[in-house]
Amino acid sequence: MNRGFRLALLGAGLAFVTVAYAQDQHPMLDAAATRLVQKYQSSSCQQLAAERQAPASPQKEAMKQRAGQYLREDAQARQEFVARVAAPIVDKMIVCGFIP
Repeated sequence: MNRGFRLALLGAGLAFVTVAYAQDQHPMLDAAATRLVQKYQSSSCQQLAAERQAPASPQKEAMKQRAGQYLREDAQARQEFVARVAAPIVDKMIVCGFIP
């Protein structure tokens, strides 16, 4: 095995362990990130646009406030959440024309 391949394999293993550890530390965050990514991947552009225009229910707004507060207070959780959701959401927003 050449040195570059071994380093790449080690890096991949460390990345896997890091993600697994972060998921174990924040299971609710993991579930929320998974649901959010699935929502963006399974919704049409028209559905997402309509949701952006509709006002949120008081219960949903309170849940968003609590989640936002948690992410502002926990930098590690915030980093993990952004790492999980950023690429799929931004990709969908570009496809839908929400980002020029």
